[in-house]
Order: sequence, then C-alpha cells, then structure tokens
Amino acid sequence: MKGDIFPRDFDHQMVYLKNVITRPSIEVGDYTMYHDFVHDPRDFEKNNVLYQYPICHDNLKIGKFCSIGCGTKFIFNTANHTLGSLSTYPFPLFFDEWELDRTKVAEAWDNKGDIVVGNDVWFGYESVVMSGVTIGDGAIIATRAVVTKDVEPYTIVGGMPARPIRKRYDKETIWKLQDLKWWDWSKERIKANMEAIKSGKVENLK
Repeated sequence: MKGDIFPRDFDHQMVYLKNVITRPSIEVGDYTMYHDFVHDPRDFEKNNVLYQYPICHDNLKIGKFCSIGCGTKFIFNTANHTLGSLSTYPFPLFFDEWELDRTKVAEAWDNKGDIVVGNDVWFGYESVVMSGVTIGDGAIIATRAVVTKDVEPYTIVGGMPARPIRKRYDKETIWKLQDLKWWDWSKERIKANMEAIKSGKVENLK
C-alpha cells in the first residue's frame, strides 16, 4: 500500500484509511479501507469519527484489512449525557452560564472508554459503533447496525441495538485463524496464500 491514498487510481470514492488520518487519537492498520459515495472519503475524521474531543482522551483503534462501508460512524464519549444526574442536560458544559468550575466540564458526560476494532472486520453501510466497544477480529457489522456492546471474533451482528446473528466459523476454525493471524504476514506470504484465503478453508493456509 506504501503511502498511496487511493487503492485504485480510477476510484476516488475509496481510500486506504491509514494514509488520510491526521489525529493522534486515531490509529488505523495497513490496508484498511473506507468507501464513501456521498462525501469525500478523505474527510473520514470529520464526517465519521464524531464527538471525539481532546478533553476526553479517548481513542479509536482499527486493525488491518478492515472494510468500512459508506456512512459508518464511530461515536465517542462526549456524545453521552451523564445518567448519574437528575437531569440529562449537560450543565457542566455551560460553566459560564451556571457559574460552575470549568475544570469539571467532563462531568457533563459518562466516559465509557475507547473504541477498539480488530483485524479483517467488515462494517456495512451506515453502521454505528458507540464508545467503549471492542470488536473482535473477523467480525461483520450488518448494514445500519448500532453496536453498543462488545462483539466477539468472527461473529456477525445486526439490528438496533446489534445482537449476534451467527458465528462465521466453528470454534476450532476461529481458534486457528486467531492463532495464524494472517493479517500480520508479509505481503509476499499473503500473496502466496491468496487462493487459500479465498477458498474459505483454514486448512489450505501455509
């Protein structure tokens, strides 16, 4: 992938996400791609990573070889209004108006933590991932699913909120895939195993 932004020269609706990211709070692995036919995919940080402000110190981590569909959103902690208060109104955010301690502005929301995405995860069109969620390797997030809880490796989830639909493989195959970690192989080894990868049979990998 080198430093290329566009995986295919003739298609500017798709980018290698790693090469358009500028925020230190976002980490993306090699070959992960984002496709957008509505907006410029190079504006992923602005349009798709929402409510991620430095004051919260939350991070987005996405592994290698992920496929992120158009309109997928990652929604961070400052979108949460605290549930520990009698009111959901974010009073601490308007410290001047209410003469509050400006150093306690983060009390306006509940901090649920980072969003962590494994490798080889596929996000369907307009899926949504909420703060504090970890998504395992090889998972599939269905179109317009809203992910509010962790997703186990190689699990297909869908719905609002997203729930497991089924596993992609049996337990033994999933264990083998996580042990092999093909996404960490050299490009040459992946190319040598391309037909085996496409076959869907872990025993064909070498």
